[in-house]
Amino acid sequence: MNKELMEALDILEKEKHIKKAAMLEAIENSLLTACKNHFGRADNIKVDIDPDTCDFSVHAQKEVVEQVEEPLLQISLAEARMMNPDFQIGDTVQIPVESRSFGRIATQNAKNVILQKIREEERRVLYNDWYALEKDIVPGVVQRYLGRNISINLGKVDAILSESEQVRSEVFQPTERIKVYVLEVKDTTKGPRISVSRSHPDLVKRLFELEVAEVKDGTVEIKAIAREAGSRTKIAVKSNDPNVDPVGACVGVNGSRVGSVVHELRGEKIDIINWDDNAAYLIENALSPAKVICVVADEEAREALVIVPDYQLSLAIGKEGQNARLAAKLTGYKIDIKSETQAREQGLFEEMGLEGQTEEGVYENYQEDYPEDYQEDYQGDYQEDYTNDYQNDYQGEYDDYQDENTPE
Repeated sequence: MNKELMEALDILEKEKHIKKAAMLEAIENSLLTACKNHFGRADNIKVDIDPDTCDFSVHAQKEVVEQVEEPLLQISLAEARMMNPDFQIGDTVQIPVESRSFGRIATQNAKNVILQKIREEERRVLYNDWYALEKDIVPGVVQRYLGRNISINLGKVDAILSESEQVRSEVFQPTERIKVYVLEVKDTTKGPRISVSRSHPDLVKRLFELEVAEVKDGTVEIKAIAREAGSRTKIAVKSNDPNVDPVGACVGVNGSRVGSVVHELRGEKIDIINWDDNAAYLIENALSPAKVICVVADEEAREALVIVPDYQLSLAIGKEGQNARLAAKLTGYKIDIKSETQAREQGLFEEMGLEGQTEEGVYENYQEDYPEDYQEDYQGDYQEDYTNDYQNDYQGEYDDYQDENTPE
């Protein structure tokens, strides 16, 4: 048993995760290379390695002939019978080759073959490990600025945070620890080349998976994300368990969970809304914290008209249009926002059959403002257009209203 070789292979497998089979193959190739350098050719050389004991042997296969013309490939019958009297013309003889007799150049070339294989296997293992982490987040340490790019140390490899993937408001110091999103892993001759990001929307998703157990196990699902890195992010969440509030789960007790994500993103604001399969409700939620009177969504054209109270118009649009812009990204709809006054001037309420209504979905406001029209106008229109929702959400309140206002 070749104990020294076995121990060396075990260390390589443990520390560098290079499989023993790959190294045994490298040793076999190195011996063949050494034979080629020593003899000038290695067509008839055969290397046998026992994977259990790491014992190896090298043999040259020679044909038994009457008269030798190619000494490297042939052996005379007389010489062959000195080894075994039973040999005949045409038989193949296995001649042991002493690898110790190889010259310095042949030995050096064999060594280089093994070292090259070790480097290749190291690169392969690193690439496979990091390729599995593509589209995930990893911790890293800021090393230095390379022009406008940043070098991030990820352990055994370095990554590049390019200017286009940085958040403008973020400034890092050397040795600072941050989390980055792995954008792409490329295999190169110098090892894996890893590109990372701090501005990608999925960075927020992965951070919530780390902080919120319900998101990680699939109880709460993040359906959509719209992000303007460094400023504000909107995420739409849906619960697959009726007993779990998706927004509450993501916010956490006293905002502890969302607070951890905000801290990692250096104070970036995060709005968490409920996902709804109904496009109108989803758009209404996406425009929060603004209140909405009504939403008319065209699913084919992917366009929506939103009417909001006059005092909510600036809030719905947001600073420099940010709230409306993020809502459009989140829902995938082109959103046209109009105030209640604009809608009445343009006759939109009459066109949509909503004349007399304000702040649709907020029952208390409507009942307070239009108590006489409620029974004939609001209840009729709402029940016709939203029968299922009416039965579930408003029937009980209407019954109470009817009891209180029915003449004795």
